[in-house]
Amino acid sequence: MSRRILVLSSLCLSLMLGACSTASKNAALQHEEFGESGVFTRSFPGTEQSACEAARRALLSQGYVISDWKPAIIKGRRKYQHDAEVHAEIEFNVVCVADSKGSNSTTVFANAVRDRYSLKKSNTSASIGVSALGSVSLPFGSTDDALVKVASETIPTGQFYNQFFDLVERYLDAKTYPNEPEPEKKEAEKKETGSDSKPGAASAGSAEAENHGDD
Repeated sequence: MSRRILVLSSLCLSLMLGACSTASKNAALQHEEFGESGVFTRSFPGTEQSACEAARRALLSQGYVISDWKPAIIKGRRKYQHDAEVHAEIEFNVVCVADSKGSNSTTVFANAVRDRYSLKKSNTSASIGVSALGSVSLPFGSTDDALVKVASETIPTGQFYNQFFDLVERYLDAKTYPNEPEPEKKEAEKKETGSDSKPGAASAGSAEAENHGDD
């Protein structure tokens, strides 16, 4: 009877260990699977240039330093500190892609990588020469502090990206962007060009009339 109980206990223990290992494996693979695309993307009206310009302004408004700026690619960095010994840095990447050729809508892809650094202290020893023993290292000297990366991950929180996309939408609706003349300016240039051409045509017609009159 006792042997049977021992066998059953061993079997239960094996099943529990197997379930724990499977659960830990699934938890490890959870962040490597492809899921919903709505967390990191949002579609906006307008061109790639206008969407990325709005994204640039949204990052600048939150204290990010723009490290790379192209018409359809934006990269920004922001540093902050939780406490005296933990430092963090976020690298924000934005790519703007037109939904189709000639389309007036653009999909903005965004992802943010957060790196965490911890302050590590290392003691340096000083060496002194002793005639009988040679060089001896003693445990006194200076202390060097250095930031060492301890973690790095892509921020998966949907709320974080929703706040960014809301800012992009706000700046997208604000005003016109570089290299895009304002409508009033376009109309003024057209009228100015048309007014310049009409007097020239009138003077040419009057010159022809004078020539005919001389004949």
